[in-house]
Amino acid sequence: MNKEMFRAAAGSRWLRVGVALAVFCAVVAGLWFGPDWHTVGDAFQNVHWEWVAVALAINLASIVARSVAWKLVIDQAVEGPGPRYRYVFSAFSVGMLANAVLPGRIGEVARVAVLTRRMERRRSAWATPVGTVVAHRMFDLIPIVLLILYVLVTAKIPAWAYSSLIVVVSIGAALFIFAFLSARHDHTTRIDSVGTIRHVWAMARKGLAVMHRPAPAAGAICLQTLGWVCQLFAVYTAMRAFDIHAPVPAAALVLLVMNVATIIPLWPGNVGAVQVVIAIPLVSYGVAYADGVAFGFGLQAIEASVGIGLGLIFLAHEGLSFATLRGMPTAVDELESDGDDAGDDDGPAGTEATRARAGVSG
Repeated sequence: MNKEMFRAAAGSRWLRVGVALAVFCAVVAGLWFGPDWHTVGDAFQNVHWEWVAVALAINLASIVARSVAWKLVIDQAVEGPGPRYRYVFSAFSVGMLANAVLPGRIGEVARVAVLTRRMERRRSAWATPVGTVVAHRMFDLIPIVLLILYVLVTAKIPAWAYSSLIVVVSIGAALFIFAFLSARHDHTTRIDSVGTIRHVWAMARKGLAVMHRPAPAAGAICLQTLGWVCQLFAVYTAMRAFDIHAPVPAAALVLLVMNVATIIPLWPGNVGAVQVVIAIPLVSYGVAYADGVAFGFGLQAIEASVGIGLGLIFLAHEGLSFATLRGMPTAVDELESDGDDAGDDDGPAGTEATRARAGVSG
C-alpha cells in the first residue's frame, strides 16, 4: 500500500511539473516573441502616479472588507466570543503574503495557522478555522458569478468563451449548494469521542455554520461583494495610471482573467502568465499588446504590493519569520498530530510544547 501511495504521489508530482513546464514555455514564447520591450519600457515612463495611489487605496479598502467578512464567518463558527478583529486581520494579511510570494495555496494554510495561535487550543483546533476559510471562499462565488454575468453581457469576448463561462457559473452554483448542505446547523453536537477523520469533518462543518444564519451570511456576502467591487475599480484606476482609457467592462474582463490565471499557482504569482492573459483580451479594446503587457506587470505589482506590505508588517508583529511561513503546512500537520496525542488537554504547557515543536512561536 505504501509503495502504491508513493508511486501515485510521484506520478502526480511529475504531472504537476510537466504542466508547469508546458505553461512556462508558452508564457516565455508569448513574452519573448510578442511585445516590443522598448514600448513596454516606455509605458512605465509615462505612468500617472496619482492614479496608482488611488488604486492602492482601493485595494486596501478591498482587503478590509474581505477580512471583516471572514470575521463574521469565524464568529458564527466558534463557541463564545470569537477572536478580535486585529487577530483576524493579521492572519488574513499573512495569508496574502504567503499567496503572493510562495507557490501553491500556502496562504490559506498560513491564515489558519496564524489564527489558531490566537484561539483556544483543543484537539483538531485547526479544523474549524479551515471550515471558515472554505465558507469565506464559498461566499466569493456570488460576486464571481455576478462578475461573469456582467462580462458576458457587456464585454468583448470571443464566442467560444460564452459556453466556458456558463460552465464555470454552473460549477460555482453547485459548490455553493454543496457547502450550504454540508454546514452544521448547531454547535451542540458532541464530537470529542469520534475518530480523527470524522472529528475533522465535523469541525470543518462547524466552520460553515454561517451558511445557515441568514443575517451574518448576508453581511459576509455583501462585504465580499464590496471587496470585489473595490478590486474592479482598482483595476479601472490602474488602467488610467497606464493611460488606458478602456471602459469598465474591459476592467471587469481583466479582473476575471487575472483571477482565472492565478487559480492554480504554478510559481509565485504566476508572473508572466498573468501579463499574457491580461494583454490578449485588451487587444480587442484597441490596446497594443506591449502596452497590455506593461499594464499587466503594473497591475500585478499594485495588487501584490498592498498584500505583501501588510503581510510583512503583521508577520513581524506575530513574531514569525519567512522560514516559518514556508513551513506553515508542516506546522499545521504537527499541531493536529500533537492535538490527537494530547486528547482534550488544553493546558498551557501542552500548548507551548506544541507550538515549539511546530516552529510557531506563541
